[in-house]
Amino acid sequence: MPESTSARCAPSAPCAPEDVRRIACIGAGVIGGGWVAHFLARGYDVTAWDPADDAEDKLRRLVAAAWPALEQIGLTDGASPDRLTLAPTLAEAVADADFVQESAPENLELKRSLLAELAAATRPGVVIASSTSGYPMTDMQTTAEDAGRLVVGHPFNPPYLIPLVEVVGGERTDREAVAWAARFYDLAGKSVITMDRELPGFIANRLQEALWREALHMVANGEASVEDIDASITEGPGLRWAFMGPCLTFALAGGEGGMAHMLDHFGPSLKSPWTRLAAPELDRELRDAMVDGCAEAAGGRTYADLVAERDQGVIDVLRATGRLGSARR
Repeated sequence: MPESTSARCAPSAPCAPEDVRRIACIGAGVIGGGWVAHFLARGYDVTAWDPADDAEDKLRRLVAAAWPALEQIGLTDGASPDRLTLAPTLAEAVADADFVQESAPENLELKRSLLAELAAATRPGVVIASSTSGYPMTDMQTTAEDAGRLVVGHPFNPPYLIPLVEVVGGERTDREAVAWAARFYDLAGKSVITMDRELPGFIANRLQEALWREALHMVANGEASVEDIDASITEGPGLRWAFMGPCLTFALAGGEGGMAHMLDHFGPSLKSPWTRLAAPELDRELRDAMVDGCAEAAGGRTYADLVAERDQGVIDVLRATGRLGSARR
């Protein structure tokens, strides 16, 4: 049996991330339910609360549907759907929680009032994370009296399969709370990006949204079909993006000269009408930031190393998705 909360944690301080045993998930829709499944698979006790009358039935069906995939990935010792409890009230859901994940609908006023209520109901020091897909925490923590422990923990759907979580605080968030949340998510099996500053939509959503908007423009103008747009990604750059992001991918387009050669050679094309999005001015500061960033991301890997990694990655993705045809004779 896990230790009681009182035995592990000081009354006015958070547990160490390593000591978290019980998680409260507030909101049990697609995202909240996905978090529930993930935390259960990692061996935590989970208490969920959602005001919908049919929330429990839907949540248990979601967990049951996700469990076969989670079994394939690998469950932590002791992981079980039986460790899920549905609480009748929000206060009861968070009473013994060592960490709180809020996943309410994307409505700013709702988020503000709910986070304020959670901060008042949860034990002092317990970190509370919001799954918001776009609101800065600064805008959501305005009415909370104890706002220092409120952070963003933005997942990607479904949270039990996609490892990414973006962590960032607001103007009133304590830096220690951001570091605590990042460490906890890492221990809970997530791939964590701790953002240096707030950015509406965060990082991944902004990149995803740029692609989405351009796709909508092409469909609206009759320039490409939905099928063609999807195929252009799944059969093209999406194969590389599965393991090497857009910056290192473009750096390889510069050959052994890397990002520096790529920008110097292809930089003028930023002014070409290839997209409805305005391109930033490619000045020396931006150029050097991209070049230095790619060198840091390469982590000492040579151009040949990166090419080999990219090529093998494409082969692995094609094989995993059943698209690697047999060799021709």
